[in-house]
Amino acid sequence: MTDETPLLPLPERALDTTPARPWPVRVLAEKIRGYVDRMPPVWVEGQVVQFTHRPGSGMQWLTLRDTDRDMSLPITVYSRILAFLPQPPAEGDHVVVHAKPTFWTKRGTLQLQANQIRAVGVGELLARIDQLRRVLAAEGLFDAERKRPLPFLPAVVGLVCGRESKAEHDVVVNARARWPQVRFEIREVAVQGVNAVREVSDAIAELDARPDVDVIVVARGGGSVEDLLPFSNEALVRAAAACTTPLVSAIGHETDAPLLDLVADHRASTPTDAAKRIVPDVAEERLRVEQARRRMRGAVRALLDREQHGLDGLRSRPVLARPTSLVDAREREVHHAIRTARHCLDAALLRASGEIGRLEAQVRALSPASTLERGYAVVQRADGHVVRSPDDAPVGTDVRLRLPEGELGARVTSAR
Repeated sequence: MTDETPLLPLPERALDTTPARPWPVRVLAEKIRGYVDRMPPVWVEGQVVQFTHRPGSGMQWLTLRDTDRDMSLPITVYSRILAFLPQPPAEGDHVVVHAKPTFWTKRGTLQLQANQIRAVGVGELLARIDQLRRVLAAEGLFDAERKRPLPFLPAVVGLVCGRESKAEHDVVVNARARWPQVRFEIREVAVQGVNAVREVSDAIAELDARPDVDVIVVARGGGSVEDLLPFSNEALVRAAAACTTPLVSAIGHETDAPLLDLVADHRASTPTDAAKRIVPDVAEERLRVEQARRRMRGAVRALLDREQHGLDGLRSRPVLARPTSLVDAREREVHHAIRTARHCLDAALLRASGEIGRLEAQVRALSPASTLERGYAVVQRADGHVVRSPDDAPVGTDVRLRLPEGELGARVTSAR
């Protein structure tokens, strides 16, 4: 290319750029600055993660980070604006900033130029937490039907706590004092600050994925409302709701109530209380076993005594003391009935004998034999017909004469 070669005009739009006709860096930087300059001021909320006050400087720099994601933006603010605040912002403060986006072409950086900074008060934070609580409750994340029971004797306990924190000491020491065989999988994470939500959520998911972990405890030793905000964060609460392993929330003290307490399967008022909930007391369990044994022995002994008393009562009855007593009574009744029957039979036979004698006398008196004994005889033909007149036995007829003692044979020789 010579000096006489005319320069081609630069493309006006980004879509028109080509490898042969690119934009210089300055052009792109100016384009971005122009686009950003057209953006109106915006209210943005976040957490202050870096701020160093420079006395005597007219400009102050701080970094504002999103409370749910690992994203941040630098902010510049005039010192005279900070002078209107009750106190300069500190790291960890939640603030709302009214700022105009600006792009620095020399460094190629985007930052916000703030003209107002307002601290988010505790009342407003609590109101937002209450609003989130109502939303999550409407979704059913706090329903009792979702709560899972704690295992009676967990072999491995997953513990999410701060690094070298007193909460870790309280849970581990008290749990092992109650059940020395319990094992812990400890995940030390940030329990406050900008990384708390992500680290606690990741630790819960990691422990939940382990099949040997029977229960998970999230523990922290209390703090201010601002310190406990990560445990009311929607992302963390939903991560806890997605956990399939029974989860125990041991955040703060009795008066602290982050949303994690509501979504967890069980809430412990303190880390020490969590230790008492997740494992049984070996001494107490042994005492209960001994008490159960004593109760069972007492119940068996009472049953045996009751049955023995019943047997003694049965054995003391006459029917069992003299088993033949019932038979003896029946035997006496039978003998009495036999005697009565014999007496009645003798009386009946005596009466019948007398009656027979009387009838015999009557029969004898009316019998022909008695007549024959007086000297009479009965004449009968051979056919047994009694002869009552001479006509019944003509002359020459053979007849029988019945006498009192025997018979005589005869023949009729004459008839008159």
